[in-house]
Amino acid sequence: MVNRADMEKRPDEVSGMFSDVARGYDRTNDLLSVGNAILWRIATVKAIDPQPGERILDVAAGTGTSSAAIARSGATVVAVDFSPGMIAEGRRRQPSIEFVEADAMRLPFGDEEFDAVTISFGLRNIADPIVALGEMYRVLKPGGRLVVCEFSHPTNPVMRLGYETYLKLALPLVAKLSSTNPDAYSYLVESIQQWPDQQALSHRIRGVGFTRVAHRNLTGGVVALHRGRKPVDEAVRASAARRRAPRKTTT
Repeated sequence: MVNRADMEKRPDEVSGMFSDVARGYDRTNDLLSVGNAILWRIATVKAIDPQPGERILDVAAGTGTSSAAIARSGATVVAVDFSPGMIAEGRRRQPSIEFVEADAMRLPFGDEEFDAVTISFGLRNIADPIVALGEMYRVLKPGGRLVVCEFSHPTNPVMRLGYETYLKLALPLVAKLSSTNPDAYSYLVESIQQWPDQQALSHRIRGVGFTRVAHRNLTGGVVALHRGRKPVDEAVRASAARRRAPRKTTT
């Protein structure tokens, strides 16, 4: 299995892993989610609330399926992914969307460029999610919106047990039957189990400076939608910047 430490040590290998599954990525996700992926996407777009003329950044956009759904509102969407294979497949499928190959921890955009930033099922795959959240905060305009759609932890004990059983037994079988590279999905179970719960992720989002942070469980907490706002007030933003600044060490 590939854990977060592996990703940090071997970014090229992880990028290649996603490139290997790019062509069949959306089909496999639909099967693995038992059809819920479409419902999660609809809920995410509704939470973003894209408006005509807005500029929206979709991080870890993959093949651009979510980007295209957001763009139907009339907003301009920029899709970012670190996998060349995903970018190539996305450009083939969604020629009207601008795709940018980039690391979420070093976004190649200026400060305060976007009205909204979103990431779906990608935050847990980033070597340092807090750094990535800080970058999303940086590129948002004051008052800009953050929406994170990510796997989480079911709140009902019975559902949690059933979900864990599905992850361990059924998911590898479905991936084997449907994916062009089933071994690439072997990291998924571990990454979900190690991911923080809803409250812990909300705490991390607040920690980089976002306000009005809230979450909504989807499918009983299998997935959670987290939302936040970049403060409009300059003093509040300055306070957040001081919290994010690296602490000086003494020798």
